[in-house]
Amino acid sequence: MPDIIQLLPDSVANQIAAGEVIQRPASAVKELMENAVDAGATQIKLIIKDAGKTLIQVIDNGSGMSETDARMGFERHATSKITRIEDLFAIKTMGFRGEALPSMAAIAQVEVKTKRETDELGTHIIIEGSEVKSQESCQTANGTSFMVKNLFYNVPARRAFLKSNSVETRHIIDEFQRIALAHPEIGFSLFNDTTQIFELKQGNLRQRIVGIFGDNYNEKLVPVEESTSIISVFGFVGKPEAAKKTRGDQHFFVNRRFIKSNYLNFGVVSAFEQMLPRDTFPFYALFIDIDPSKIDINVHPTKQEIKFEDERFIYAFVHGAVKRALSQYSITPTLDFEKEVGFDTFSVFAQTPAHNRESSATDANYVIHEDREHTTERHFSDPREQSNLRNWQTIYSGLEKNTEGGVTISPEWKQDKPHEEKLDLEDFSAKEIIPFQLHNRYIVSQIKSGFMLIDQQAAHERILFEKYISTLANKTQSSQQQLFPKNITVSTTDAELLKEILPDIQALGFDLQEFGQNTFVLHGIPSDLKVFDENKILDTLIEQYKNNITNVKFSKREGLARALARQASIKSGQVLSGKEMKMLIDQLFGCEIPYTAPGGKLTFITFSLEDLAKQFQKK
Repeated sequence: MPDIIQLLPDSVANQIAAGEVIQRPASAVKELMENAVDAGATQIKLIIKDAGKTLIQVIDNGSGMSETDARMGFERHATSKITRIEDLFAIKTMGFRGEALPSMAAIAQVEVKTKRETDELGTHIIIEGSEVKSQESCQTANGTSFMVKNLFYNVPARRAFLKSNSVETRHIIDEFQRIALAHPEIGFSLFNDTTQIFELKQGNLRQRIVGIFGDNYNEKLVPVEESTSIISVFGFVGKPEAAKKTRGDQHFFVNRRFIKSNYLNFGVVSAFEQMLPRDTFPFYALFIDIDPSKIDINVHPTKQEIKFEDERFIYAFVHGAVKRALSQYSITPTLDFEKEVGFDTFSVFAQTPAHNRESSATDANYVIHEDREHTTERHFSDPREQSNLRNWQTIYSGLEKNTEGGVTISPEWKQDKPHEEKLDLEDFSAKEIIPFQLHNRYIVSQIKSGFMLIDQQAAHERILFEKYISTLANKTQSSQQQLFPKNITVSTTDAELLKEILPDIQALGFDLQEFGQNTFVLHGIPSDLKVFDENKILDTLIEQYKNNITNVKFSKREGLARALARQASIKSGQVLSGKEMKMLIDQLFGCEIPYTAPGGKLTFITFSLEDLAKQFQKK
């Protein structure tokens, strides 16, 4: 039987390695920029075209390479960073494996021009598919210019797996930001299809953070700095008000190398205990300096995963450093971020012991009874009597008339199967049922079989969501012009994303126009938008779009409609009139899917008279 094990040709081996090292255009950007940093550059320029698919060019003013080094750089495992196995545990450079350049040369057309300061002429090399097409001397500036053209041109199957230009550009910007954050002493610039996205001057870390994420971050940064003989941690965390609903602004660097660590991330987040609203993530850019012998970075091709000799100690040190910084700068927690206004209404009965109710009753001296026709006042002198009467009248509000109308729900309707049963809708508006609020959060309404409890915020989100989806499809939303247009400035990254979704935002009724690189002018808002914080809503729309890019749960339009509905909906704690409650109920059951909010939360639940009767049976 003949032997079957064969040595792979270099071209095949290089393409296999390329699949591990160069997974997308952003991977090539990372490798080339890290090489420029290792070369001692003080200015690095990145140029991309067609999201890096057509061109990736990195130009630096670093040390350059000799003719021999330039050619050797494209051989597998040829590197100037290490010479023996022990060097793997003393690495201070970004690259060290010698796989990046041969991997790029295997799946792209690569052109390099390089020159050392001491040389009169530089070197010009062209390689396609691992084959050297030409090598000659040339006139060029000191430093190195790498051009990677037509990435994956000879691997069409891999090219087909690349995402849209907006997604790939976002990944490139992420890599650019990480390297720029790690090296504020270096000037960086980024050009995307002839448009300049970043121009970052040399400076300190705070200036670099502001340059990348925008001027509004300057006042939201809390410095962190702790040192021992073994480890030091420095950088910045954002104040709680800078937290966002999506991940992405969390940056950990170990010896200037960006890493991903859920364990250390939890250490930072837990330091913000009781300071952050639920489901939000803080901003941070933290740098860990540690002896290279205490870590192992040779565990993943992307070098973004790392092993520590004592991970628990690192966790405790980072957690303590962040917590001390927040305490030192008087960033103290708020006890309750989501306090419901409605809870105060019934605090006399919910929290106060029976023997103290009289002394702690509300100080108000009258009760207002409201119905559809008129409003009357009745004064009381005894606070206890007033409080009791108010609550009894609230409980029985809307039940004075024994009607059989209203919104009738089939008794067989089950909450775990909300889409399988249909509501038996009657003319609700023609009846005399008066709904009322419970804790200014829920709406209680009588139905034929019992009563219905509606979550007012979830219900309104459903109503607005379906309205905005229809608006985006038909582009029928009107805009109310503002008396004084307002300039809105966002970060460079967010400006690029905002430009992509601008047509859809305009279709929702926002008269928003570009004005300069990172500035937009708001001339008008949706005509039916009553409570409006333009910065917060635009931030939410951008964050929702970012979330859709990384985790596609909704289409782009559905994501925008959901984000705007959540921001514009009435909130828990908001007092509604009887007319407003009736209108909300009518609109909810006019929806295509009235059972749940866009996020899946139930909008209402029902209680039958039979179930209520069982609760009163003697056990």
